[in-house]
Amino acid sequence: MSQVGAPQGRTWAGSSRSPRSRTLRSVATLTSAVLAVTVLAGCSSDEDADGAPAAAQDNAPTARSLVDDGGTLRWAVDALPATFNAFQADADATTNRVAGAVLPALHTLDERGRPRLNPDYLETAEVVETEPRQVVLYKLNQQAVWSDGREIGAADFVAQWRALSGRDTAYWTARNAGYERIEKIEKGRNDLEVRVTFAKPYADWRSLFTPLYPKQVMGSPNSFNDGARTTLKVTAGPFLLRAVDRKTGDLTLARNPRWWGRSAKLDSLVLRAVPRADREAALAGGKLDLAEIDRSTAERIALALKDADAGRNGAQAAQLHGPGSSITPGKALSSWALAHGADEELASEVKAARAENQAAAARYAAAQDTLTGYVVRKSLEPAYTQLSLNGESGPLADERVRRAVARAIDRRELAESVLKPLGLPSDPPGSHLALAGQAAYADSSDALGDQDTKEARALLADAGWVPGGAQQKPAGTKAGSESGTKAKTAGEADSKKKAEKSDTASDDGLYIVGDDKPGELPAAPRTGPGGPETGTRVLAPAPAAARQSAALLARAESLDTGARAAAGPGNAKPDKGVAGAYAPLGSAAPAAVPAASQALGKDGKALSLRFVLPSGPGSETLRSVGDRIVRMLDAVGIRTEITKVSDESFFKDHIASGDYDLALYSWPASAFPATDARPIFAKPEPASDGSLLVEQNYSRVGTDRIDQLFDQAAGTLDEEEAGDLIRQADARIWAAAGSIPLYQRPQLVAARQDVVNAGAWGFAAPQYQDIGFKKSETTKGSPSNR
Repeated sequence: MSQVGAPQGRTWAGSSRSPRSRTLRSVATLTSAVLAVTVLAGCSSDEDADGAPAAAQDNAPTARSLVDDGGTLRWAVDALPATFNAFQADADATTNRVAGAVLPALHTLDERGRPRLNPDYLETAEVVETEPRQVVLYKLNQQAVWSDGREIGAADFVAQWRALSGRDTAYWTARNAGYERIEKIEKGRNDLEVRVTFAKPYADWRSLFTPLYPKQVMGSPNSFNDGARTTLKVTAGPFLLRAVDRKTGDLTLARNPRWWGRSAKLDSLVLRAVPRADREAALAGGKLDLAEIDRSTAERIALALKDADAGRNGAQAAQLHGPGSSITPGKALSSWALAHGADEELASEVKAARAENQAAAARYAAAQDTLTGYVVRKSLEPAYTQLSLNGESGPLADERVRRAVARAIDRRELAESVLKPLGLPSDPPGSHLALAGQAAYADSSDALGDQDTKEARALLADAGWVPGGAQQKPAGTKAGSESGTKAKTAGEADSKKKAEKSDTASDDGLYIVGDDKPGELPAAPRTGPGGPETGTRVLAPAPAAARQSAALLARAESLDTGARAAAGPGNAKPDKGVAGAYAPLGSAAPAAVPAASQALGKDGKALSLRFVLPSGPGSETLRSVGDRIVRMLDAVGIRTEITKVSDESFFKDHIASGDYDLALYSWPASAFPATDARPIFAKPEPASDGSLLVEQNYSRVGTDRIDQLFDQAAGTLDEEEAGDLIRQADARIWAAAGSIPLYQRPQLVAARQDVVNAGAWGFAAPQYQDIGFKKSETTKGSPSNR
């Protein structure tokens, strides 16, 4: 998905409530897979009592002694980075991949997504004081130096804190989570010790200073804003940035000669910009060694390997299932006859067609031969796809309707439809804030309940949505201007009361934006084409600046579907009346439509929800999921209107602005949910001018209690207590029914068969220095020629 700008609207201008952390860490986009992967973990305990991840890593782990020294690995990325500063709004997947290879990461993630101290940079890092202030003492590896020879030290920590604290608005930073809690940073007993004192306790302190930039980048607004956009002159990782060629789309990382840790096995690592749609061809052409791929490409590689196992070469495979597979002996003979017939014009056309068919078969055969050199490695991404329900206005402002939608959906069926064909575990996620295998994970979906069609219909009926309701007039409706005047007056009075009540929402009750009495407001008018400009307003990302929201939007999962629209109320079969009313006596009455399958309505309005989805390439999986959701909702009488929009406008113009009822998109996971998930589920706040500040809570559903639980979890240094608070928050998020996790996303990676220590990492961060080519007596060519 293309990078998108921040949605227009109000930014935080201050309020009686203290500012929050309003940002997420760098994450994966759907089209670019894992960045510097951060996965959900409520704590970093060494205990191993927690469950294992749903799917293990698949990255061909190999001892370094069995890995060749040297060679160049070509790794596909979606695009070259717009900036090398991971803390800027337009940082993307490639930004974070480069940062992981060339910059210090004080804590990295293990296979279960737990932050672990990185011994390449730290000897120890621990909380040494809690009263009167929390103090973390970092003891640096005495060999750790920047590529210019300067030791990594307190000056770098101070520069990064000042740049990201949010106190100096001249720094164009996209996120400051955690840094704003720091009170001071000072050198310890020697140059290798750094003492960080917090103004208030911060549980997620391990999230800070990863990546760590040199003071040359963070030391001034100008260097922060512009100095690291196109280059990184000073680095401190196993690789360093050698060259960026925007014409060819290649970014080259070279082995760092000053690196003090385990030496990188590769001479160089080339990040090559190859769009997802072009990766199958690039692999077939032998232009890549490692690439995240879609399901169709994975199936093509599997087919090539199946042919090879059966002893078929590419040419034989082409005859079996390639471009020439449909040509029977009879068709071939007929074609030959026409090509050599008396009709010269027809013969010329047939000869050209035969030549093209032969060329296509040859290309397919060559591709199949090349693809046998790859293997597909698979796991589950640290991200989940969800159905988002916009609770700002309309039917979904009523929590009963949202819960009915959730109870109508069979999450297990959806997860199995996506993951089972890939041979991956298909249990639907039970948490918004942690994934299976993580310490904070607990299945809290019982707070909402499993799929239950009967219960869904009962909830809808309780909310007033009943069969035939679309034809009923609201109770007490009168004809003429009198009723219109009274309705307008009553509506104004009701709106005034609601506005007054919205400022004093209860601590524990659901805060549904624009509606304190669920189910009473009409659907908001549409904006844009076909709707008034004064419709659903563009909501401000709060309370951060708009560029912070842009970073979040760019990093959210970009999903696409081609799901067709379900039959709307206007397509319902008309009521044909009873026998004898308009037909001769004795005529059979038409079959009655079961009430359960009829479209529902209320006060003369049909229950129809607008399902907005992006329309980019690679939409097969989402198209299937969307179709299934449409059918599930249709079964309980909820009609949907599918609207496909461009990838560029999906988040910016629809999700962030609230111009949707239902939407499918994915959120990445985080190792630090108390910090990173807070903006996604924070209760929207009314501003003095009537606008709303929503942070990244695009469902517009939240409660004070959920906010309190996040704050408590971020502020306790008791890891067990923090995990319990996160689980409590998740149960309340389920009950609010603003978003419904459907399935953990699959991760499919094509790798050359001799590439090791690389592939589908799942939760873990890549160990760049260990990636390489396996030693083999049968490997052709020297490593440097790879």
